[in-house]
Amino acid sequence: MADERGMTRTDARREGAQGRREVSGERQGEDGRVDYALRPKSLDEMIGQERMREKMRILVQAARQRGEALDHVLLYGPPGLGKTTLSHILAHEMQGNLKPTAGPAIEKAGDLAAILTNLRRGDILFIDEIHRLGRAVEEILYPAMEDFVLDITVGSGPSARSIRLKLPRFTVFGATTRLALMTAPLRARFGVVERFDFYSQNALETIITRAAEMLETPLARDGAAEIARRARGTPRVALRLLRRVRDYAQVRADGSISHALADEALEVNEIDHLGLDDLDRRVLNSIVGKFSGGPVGLGTLAASISEEDDTIMDVVEPYLLQLGFLERTPRGRMATKAAYNHIGAEFPESPEQRTLFGGGGE
Repeated sequence: MADERGMTRTDARREGAQGRREVSGERQGEDGRVDYALRPKSLDEMIGQERMREKMRILVQAARQRGEALDHVLLYGPPGLGKTTLSHILAHEMQGNLKPTAGPAIEKAGDLAAILTNLRRGDILFIDEIHRLGRAVEEILYPAMEDFVLDITVGSGPSARSIRLKLPRFTVFGATTRLALMTAPLRARFGVVERFDFYSQNALETIITRAAEMLETPLARDGAAEIARRARGTPRVALRLLRRVRDYAQVRADGSISHALADEALEVNEIDHLGLDDLDRRVLNSIVGKFSGGPVGLGTLAASISEEDDTIMDVVEPYLLQLGFLERTPRGRMATKAAYNHIGAEFPESPEQRTLFGGGGE
């Protein structure tokens, strides 16, 4: 069931669990203020996502040469990779105004109508978490995106009449972390659909170095590499870890960040060299230590560490699967040899040892 913001209980638990972690890609307290100050202003300043940047550069140049608004753009991918940043960059490149909002904030069709009627030619309407728009709101958005008109019903009953208002040419810029939850008709209205990929080590080092210069924090090259290595390929995580290391350097050292200091600061924050935090390690230790490496059911695993099923599935598992530390099987979750090596446990020589005597059901 959804609440008044269009947030399901699963969404709420997922955001709550993410919000407690330094390695979460979700936006947290000071992220918005600091990230805005460090945000690149143009496509030339943007680091990483080379393939997408080239596509966007062509899109912008073509639109400017024709004197038209950009085609509608939909970006999807994990949180913290720069979807909001790219919307600001495109608005700057097109010399238009960015009108930001979020899917849960548009509760009624009238809310969207008020936003649309205040747009000017060339403006970019940025809708974050667009997958959480209500169906009634989507019905208003369809003709606005296709024909740039707004259909409003005035009155009720036999005297009701429909009024069609013309809208200026504008661009809808949608962002979502869960593309599968978007309705097919809404996805079809976007002319450009692009996926954000995780960033390379080199790209993250460049982002961290640039941010340190803007924050006037002395940072050694190997210090930047150590922070980037633990950032899970996510710029938002990298910048958050940089702030934590900067705090540590200011209090425990002379304010400059070396490789040794970065390593020490991140160990204090319980983030290991692969970016795993305490929750990740609790999941791995539980599978290996309590269930002999698995298979173990999701419900049993969650109960063993006093967490919600959704937290394990949506917050913890994606990164462990990406690292190859976890396997999803019909019988449950299993730890891989790489997971055993990472936590310093001995991997069973025979697979039968894991399935005959270990494991747990739901």
